[in-house]
Amino acid sequence: MIARRAFIAAALAAAASGRGLADQFDPATTASAQELRVLLGPGEASALPGGGFVYGGRTYRGTFERTPDGAIVNTVKLEEYLYSVVPREMPPSWPRAALAAQAICARTYVLARSDPRRGYDLVPSEIDQVYGGMASESMAARSAIDATTGSVLRFADGYALIVYSSCCGGRTEASCDAWGGAPIAYLSGVRCTTCTTSPYYRWTRDLDAGAVQRAFASELAPVGALQAVLPGPPDASGRARTFELRAQGGSVWIKGNTFRLRIGARVLPSLLIFKMDATGGIAVQGGGLGHGVGLCQWGARGLALQGASYSDILRFYFPGTEIDHD
Repeated sequence: MIARRAFIAAALAAAASGRGLADQFDPATTASAQELRVLLGPGEASALPGGGFVYGGRTYRGTFERTPDGAIVNTVKLEEYLYSVVPREMPPSWPRAALAAQAICARTYVLARSDPRRGYDLVPSEIDQVYGGMASESMAARSAIDATTGSVLRFADGYALIVYSSCCGGRTEASCDAWGGAPIAYLSGVRCTTCTTSPYYRWTRDLDAGAVQRAFASELAPVGALQAVLPGPPDASGRARTFELRAQGGSVWIKGNTFRLRIGARVLPSLLIFKMDATGGIAVQGGGLGHGVGLCQWGARGLALQGASYSDILRFYFPGTEIDHD
């Protein structure tokens, strides 16, 4: 998570300054087949006679090397990496246009993130993008990826900052509200009406007051036992940017992202809070799953079902960007 946050911070600064990420990093765009390096982790790997290798019980495309500290790094062609990533990030049963939009997002993210000064480009988890080897591949996703081979999302002279989450709950979040920094034109938030079929479009949760007390024990120590949790004023998208922890001896204010991450990102699916009962427990009514910035995946599905193309989807969630071919 730290690496992901650092990348977002650098990317926000680059985007706000008018520089593309390509000005900071040097993605390998000149090779006939673009490749990237994925840090799989410690353990043993063995090559297969017909190509590829096995690591952790999974088969991977490409080759591998072992770092001095014993970690396995997978070098794989970009498009073959996407064969595994896209169906892990989006159900392969979803419409082709949604899968194609996800493929362009995932490809752009890789090219912006690649940095030859580091020993690897990405990790195979949600810190970057979920990558599980050949077992994750599907024919439907592969077809959508092949149909968009080389297509990336650009803004001005560089790659667009790619961010996506499962469901925005009805409005995507501005990057500057979510993470700070200067506003970015194509990440200022849009009203989304097509993610209503997500199981997380609306949800209720009962938070454990004891768990909240333990999660913020150091902050609450000066003011005593927790009595209530209240969301602070919402931002333009309706998300809570702060939470008030009201205690016997006063209140403590906690940043929204800090509150959600400490109590659990699945315990509190998003910061889009409609109602929070401050008495008799902590009952929460909210909507969406994830940070809500950029592409809403369930919204992309809904747009595709209405007949939108992948370019329509990307223009809607990243207004002002252009699809280009690397």
